[in-house]
Amino acid sequence: MRAVQYDRFGAAPAIVDLPEPVAPAEGVVVRVAATGVCRSDWHAWKGHDDSVVLPHVPGHEFAGVVSAVGAGVSGFAVGDRVTAPFVFACGTCEQCQQGATQVCTRQQQPGFTLPGSYAESVVVPHADVNLVALPDAVGFAEAAGLGCRFGTAYHAVHARGRVAAGEWVVVYGCGGVGLSTVIVAVAAGARVVAVDVSAAALERAAALGAETLSMDDDVVDAVHDLTGGGAHVSVDAFGSRATSVAAVASLRPRGRHVQVGLLLGDEAVPAIPMGRVVGDELELLGSHGISVGEYAAMLDDVVAGRLRPSESIGRTIGFDELPDAILAMDGPPTAAGMTVAVVTR
Repeated sequence: MRAVQYDRFGAAPAIVDLPEPVAPAEGVVVRVAATGVCRSDWHAWKGHDDSVVLPHVPGHEFAGVVSAVGAGVSGFAVGDRVTAPFVFACGTCEQCQQGATQVCTRQQQPGFTLPGSYAESVVVPHADVNLVALPDAVGFAEAAGLGCRFGTAYHAVHARGRVAAGEWVVVYGCGGVGLSTVIVAVAAGARVVAVDVSAAALERAAALGAETLSMDDDVVDAVHDLTGGGAHVSVDAFGSRATSVAAVASLRPRGRHVQVGLLLGDEAVPAIPMGRVVGDELELLGSHGISVGEYAAMLDDVVAGRLRPSESIGRTIGFDELPDAILAMDGPPTAAGMTVAVVTR
């Protein structure tokens, strides 16, 4: 099979020929039809994740068709249209038994601890736990983001943020996960404020139903003015000291902050005003991916047209463009929304 691979962190990835993977016991091989290009892939490529072993095949957002099935798999067969969350859970630890597969204590991740989906085929272990059947009405390109960016937004808004109709939600960062958060929050009946430095990203957020504000020194005051006292829920979908601190400061009393974006290096320890967290009874909530059990409700909403993950896609590219897409993430975004690569053989 063809795959995108790099042998040094930060070195230009190349398309190489690798052996077609074999389905392990309790696992399957998925022929990849579409895969997302995510900022987390850039972090892996730059060496920010110590779980990555070189040489490495990146990619963790995908959808496709089962091409081989290992012994012990009972719920899926060759030819099934599928997707999966980026956390491959073990199915047996305490968190998995409680339905929280997104924080499995023995998790594996394609594109990080395992070879990823920037390839014509990818292995999914513990398939009966991790695979999700994809309705025919949901296309592969829109399904690719369900395993990370769109699914992450869905989990952040519903499971962690507990957003209710009529509440104000402020979203800091309007990349793929931020725009997905706007889509999910608007669909939930929330009033949404989107914050970013990019005019193009804010224009896209406005088209999705959000009020928009530019990220500057006065943005917190502007959020409080616009929402009549602060947001009920804030989401940092970017991941920096500035965005996380501003997001918490944008809350009204008893507000809920959801941290989605990863903070790395010097940005990893923001100065959160814990006195205000105590005095205003704020909630600080982490959010990591999406559990397998949340897919049924999310896919029902997609099929019914209540959620449109296709609106979070900024551009679609071919498989051969994937190496350049990774390199391009060293610079500013070239398009609002997520990039999806269509894989053909």
